[in-house]
Amino acid sequence: MSQANNLLRLDTRTSKRSTMLLEQSIAKPRRDKVSLNAFAFLFAEIIRYSQNRVLGIQDLEAKLNELGKRVGVRVFELFMWREKTVHRETRVLPTLMFINTVVWRALFDKQADSLGRSTDNEDEYMITDNEPNILKYISAPKEMSSFSPGAFLAGIVEAIAEGCQCPARVTSHLVPADGMPLKTVILLKFNKEVMEREKRLDAGK
Repeated sequence: MSQANNLLRLDTRTSKRSTMLLEQSIAKPRRDKVSLNAFAFLFAEIIRYSQNRVLGIQDLEAKLNELGKRVGVRVFELFMWREKTVHRETRVLPTLMFINTVVWRALFDKQADSLGRSTDNEDEYMITDNEPNILKYISAPKEMSSFSPGAFLAGIVEAIAEGCQCPARVTSHLVPADGMPLKTVILLKFNKEVMEREKRLDAGK
């Protein structure tokens, strides 16, 4: 009987802690941060889990991209609710600046290294991170040299761009440079209707 009472009290305490967690306001930003080691381990396990359920590199990148979109949707919703000074952008350049600065700082504790526009295609923009924190402890075997784990980042960016009413096809490209083996470029190719809307809005100024 005493053992049953102990178990009952333990269950009550666990339930109370869970209730306290659920009652925490999402309007108040959390100051504690997840360690890079813990996050890198979790991301590595995500890749391993996904790799066992796909047929090739393209499928693996597509899987990571889809997972990134799920994260991006929730990050965007949280920003719109929590950050009273942030408003929903609906133009291409402000949306890109929002992702390049506010989103990157919130997720990776730093701003992305550069934001640029393609000289060949006016609907293509690039966000560059010379050393993505998320990829720091990820290494691919030689037979997977074309694999870009940054597909997860591309998914996050794609979801946020869509939330800002600027849908785009977003891909990740690993472009190693001297001293920057993890340099990653996130390429955004905005939908035709988005660019047409931009032209109309610019003409109406």
